[in-house]
Amino acid sequence: MNLHDVIRAGRSGFAYTLLGIGFAMAAGILLGKLLRVAKEPAYLISTGTAICGGSAIAALGPITGATDEEMAVSLGTVFVLNSVALLTFPAIGSALKLTQTQFGLWAALAIHDTSSVVGAAAKYGATALQIGTTVKLARALWIVPLALGTAVVKHAKARVQWPWFIALFGLAAVCNTYLPMGHVAYVGMAKLARLGLTATLYLIGTGLSLATLKQVGHRPLVLGVMLWLMISAVSLGLIYLGWVAI
Repeated sequence: MNLHDVIRAGRSGFAYTLLGIGFAMAAGILLGKLLRVAKEPAYLISTGTAICGGSAIAALGPITGATDEEMAVSLGTVFVLNSVALLTFPAIGSALKLTQTQFGLWAALAIHDTSSVVGAAAKYGATALQIGTTVKLARALWIVPLALGTAVVKHAKARVQWPWFIALFGLAAVCNTYLPMGHVAYVGMAKLARLGLTATLYLIGTGLSLATLKQVGHRPLVLGVMLWLMISAVSLGLIYLGWVAI
């Protein structure tokens, strides 16, 4: 992807993700209290929904002092919904006749993990993939400030994990823009990346089972589903009406 396209999409996406994250965190914490979900799982599920799914939960879990069981519950909830989004979003986008730009933005704002955003957007089209990937990575950047803020509040000394895949994406865009002589190598690496994505999505699918659903439990799962449906519906409505656009 060209660096200038990345900057253009990322600039708009940064503002949208900031608003979306604030809304998701506030709604998630409120729903968690209403559903009487334990504090740590509710916070981690809200964070995973707001920012970057499993990556956000893995980064914030040690900082919050969450137990292994609470981490598993939070990751399981996000994991199940990732699988559902991967299968349903392209069909919904086609039914509503969303443009590729609209779909890419919606996927980036509403799907948890980067791999699932890329998978759903790639199925919809090349432009959807470019927009979805860029805006999703802008959303993932918020892992760092939220982790730092949580560490301050919790007085935690756990190391904040930087999402290095974002820096690598930026490096790839720079190379594609300013080093065009490497085009043949870029095409080869893109093919390898697609193979890796296919393997990742396969692993996501194989992990979706009744055992996973039982491990998650009903209250955290209800919280995750309600919060995800709320974020998906609100973002889709704003995009469909043209109030949010790249």
